[in-house]
Amino acid sequence: MLFLLVFFVMIALKMVPTSGHVTNLPTSSTTVQTPPPKLTVELAATGAIFVEGKNVTANQLTELLKGRNAAASAVTIVGADSVSLQNVMIVVDAIKNGGATQISLAANNKAVK
Repeated sequence: MLFLLVFFVMIALKMVPTSGHVTNLPTSSTTVQTPPPKLTVELAATGAIFVEGKNVTANQLTELLKGRNAAASAVTIVGADSVSLQNVMIVVDAIKNGGATQISLAANNKAVK
């Protein structure tokens, strides 16, 4: 089955409610503004995953999404600029396994020179 995975990059951190675990977002010159997410997943530099202020595992994240209407949930991943790509993919896989299809990556806007 082919999953539709939509990546949006958020322009403003203030649009992404966080618990403060992630302090330095990556930057991008192609950020776009998206509606506020229904669920924010924070990924700390250590690889720890936080949802609604609670530290969870990838399996717990999947189960949390399965318990909700994940197909209608827009999920935004907020990660520190030093998070490894492998940790991002673990979170993306957990979100997709939970049924969500709208996934955004949060970033600060980098001025184009």
